Amino acid sequence: MKKITEQTMPAKKTQNASAMLSSAATMMPKSITVNQILVVLLVIAAFFLGSLYTKVQYLEKNGAPTQAEAGNQAAGAQQQGAAPAPGQKVDVTLGHFPIKGNKDAKVTIVEFEDFRCPFCQRFTLDTEPQLIKDYVDSGKAKLAFRQYPFLGPASNVAADAAECANDQNKFWEFHDYMFKNQPSESDTSMYNTDSLTKIATSLGMNGNDFRSCLDAKKDDAQAQADFQDGQKAGVSGTPTFYVNGMQLVGAQPYSAFKTAIDAELNKKS
Repeated sequence: MKKITEQTMPAKKTQNASAMLSSAATMMPKSITVNQILVVLLVIAAFFLGSLYTKVQYLEKNGAPTQAEAGNQAAGAQQQGAAPAPGQKVDVTLGHFPIKGNKDAKVTIVEFEDFRCPFCQRFTLDTEPQLIKDYVDSGKAKLAFRQYPFLGPASNVAADAAECANDQNKFWEFHDYMFKNQPSESDTSMYNTDSLTKIATSLGMNGNDFRSCLDAKKDDAQAQADFQDGQKAGVSGTPTFYVNGMQLVGAQPYSAFKTAIDAELNKKS
């Protein structure tokens, strides 16, 4: 999702405002009437209304979040825990999905992701396979997935669908399909009961059971519990990882994970 920063917001209007106020003050006679003051105030008010309209148009043009998405993100901003200080470990549990790797592995990698997040897709397709080959399959690390659906209502639907897939012991198959076939962030046409039930059926699940589960939001509380645990741990976006409790944020390259994992492996037990 495109972020609108202070540097990219139009600044010309603000500069003109200062000039307008200065000019108005210069031209104003020493003795002024109430009507003249009101005229000046109306001119200034009109200017700021125009500036506000310009900013709204700018946000719409540049992909501002929908009202639902903004509300969900605002709620997250209010509730999330403070980001851990550099070098500070965070106590993060494995969650309820099946883990990949040896349960007794020395290194634990917990990932918080949103199925609609393009950076999560990048990690899943480009980096995760190498991590699994080098560290998970070798028994050095285990990998746990936790949900952080924060990109709006469609993300919540996808999260609930993952829970329903897990009920039929098909979580990782569903996980892989969703990231391999992830549409653009603006395309939410996949995230509805009919489409997701077809996907579930193609992966060998019972379509009727899956549909009933998703329609009833049967496991929504579990998805939301993951989200809340992420907030407490300091997650503010996806993907966010914890390597033995050490936070690693973003679709980092393989080398960043290798450095973090090797550092943990080299510590004395």
